[in-house]
Amino acid sequence: MRYGVFFFGSVEMPDVLAGNPLPAGQRRATRQQVWEATEHLIDMGVRAEGLGYDSYWLAEHHFQHEGYEIVPNSLMLQSNLVARTQRIQVGAMFNIVPQWHPLRLAEDFSTLLNLSGGRAVLGVGRGTVPRELRSLGLHQADMGYLESEEKSKAIDAHNREVFAEYMEVVRTALANETFSYKGKFFELPPPDTNGPDGAVDTLTLLPGPLHPVEIWQAVTSPPTLGYAAEVGHGCVWWNQYHGFVRDQWERYAELYRQHHHVELSSGAKRILVLPVHIADDHETAWRIGGAGHDEFWNLLAPFGWSRGYRGEDGKPAKPGLVPTLEQSTEQKMWAIGTPEEVAETVQFHKDSLGLEHLVIFPHFPGHTYAMAAEQMQRFQDQVVPLLR
Repeated sequence: MRYGVFFFGSVEMPDVLAGNPLPAGQRRATRQQVWEATEHLIDMGVRAEGLGYDSYWLAEHHFQHEGYEIVPNSLMLQSNLVARTQRIQVGAMFNIVPQWHPLRLAEDFSTLLNLSGGRAVLGVGRGTVPRELRSLGLHQADMGYLESEEKSKAIDAHNREVFAEYMEVVRTALANETFSYKGKFFELPPPDTNGPDGAVDTLTLLPGPLHPVEIWQAVTSPPTLGYAAEVGHGCVWWNQYHGFVRDQWERYAELYRQHHHVELSSGAKRILVLPVHIADDHETAWRIGGAGHDEFWNLLAPFGWSRGYRGEDGKPAKPGLVPTLEQSTEQKMWAIGTPEEVAETVQFHKDSLGLEHLVIFPHFPGHTYAMAAEQMQRFQDQVVPLLR
């Protein structure tokens, strides 16, 4: 069993634990707060290795003046982190691919991979927040969470198309000494490109990767699951009802076998992310963990993240749900409680999925980084020994 740690990268928000949180849109973090959080995130990665964790993950988001997710380029922080560590694997949940030029993403990741001695993995996603997708994306691959159902479907289809082509460029550049590409959005090299020796008809990625490339993708829907299995990306699930995860978990292995003629072990190429808050007693865990849980959804519920919950009809919940802590724990999506209670939820997933790689989310919005460090320590010392 491998264990990892994932951080959003939020600034500390004392008002949350004080019981008087601001509406998400009214927050504005200072530059000093953002930089202090950035330094904490590096420290947490070093601490994670010291505690014996196997992987450490950061998010990528832009322009979030509210202070919930303040890392715009996690590859840069990972390059600093691998210089301070010896063993731990680093990655992003996730690099938002439509916000990058795919060749720059390939170059930057390849550099990190080589600097790390092969300890970096490439985490990729389609995005969440319109203001960053629209402001940074070359081909305006927005997400339609805040739009009408009809408009949302068209936006989503375009996003998938852009993401798939960008990732094809990334994989092509990483896998080949020289390459060219022609698709709907890119022709590389562009027509009529010349160099010292005349016409340029191929490109060379520098530096090229000197280690195997491992790609992980966020999975929230059957189309994404099918795509990831076809192209060979590993899959990451979080904030989804355990029954939905189990069905997709098993389906991925079936589809992967069909496409690649390889029989996967029960948890190979699959990661579960689990938000965790541990306290000596149930009431304290729910009071403190519940405040962070509610602040998490304060920001993310409007973007449709709660569609991973199971509705009363057994189907995915309708957009707009703001889940309670009771719903999150009942559906096995968050583990809040005593060490024994958290271990019970983790053991459930181990038994249900044949889990091989669990990543905990120990720092909820509004919690301090000192609390996150305590949570990482508690999980290793008080939860892991209880698991079978």
